[in-house]
Amino acid sequence: MANTGARAYYTILEILKNSLLKNVNVNTVTTGDISDVDLSKQTIYPLSHLIINSATNSDQVMTFNVTVICMDKVNQLKTEQINPFNNAAEQTVLNTQLAVSNKLYKELRSGQLRLDGFQVDDDAAIEFFFDRFENVLAGVAMTVNVQINNDLNIC
Repeated sequence: MANTGARAYYTILEILKNSLLKNVNVNTVTTGDISDVDLSKQTIYPLSHLIINSATNSDQVMTFNVTVICMDKVNQLKTEQINPFNNAAEQTVLNTQLAVSNKLYKELRSGQLRLDGFQVDDDAAIEFFFDRFENVLAGVAMTVNVQINNDLNIC
């Protein structure tokens, strides 16, 4: 696992941000309180937002419970509003943002991030949402436990 020392919180955010920004379906990565993000801007989408929910210490490992919200604006056509079951624009956004979260999970589970010492050994919980915020947005919220080496030396 990665050697993080006293900068564990900063490190986990930076690693996840950099990994997400490598994805062609992510334009912006934010963190903190989602209500502080200016969701009305058109240029920030597709957007991924990182929330560190909690951390658990053990002798060898520090585990961060992280929620990654992957979202994009839904460009609805008037014809799609007639048949809400067959909303191609919403389904496309949900599918694309699911792929973004799945790529990050796979990188942590068995890809380069795992090789770099940031890993998950359990399943990720994924929740789909539509119009969760003030704009017409859709996406997924993935919650996962990310483990890193707890190598802080007290001496």
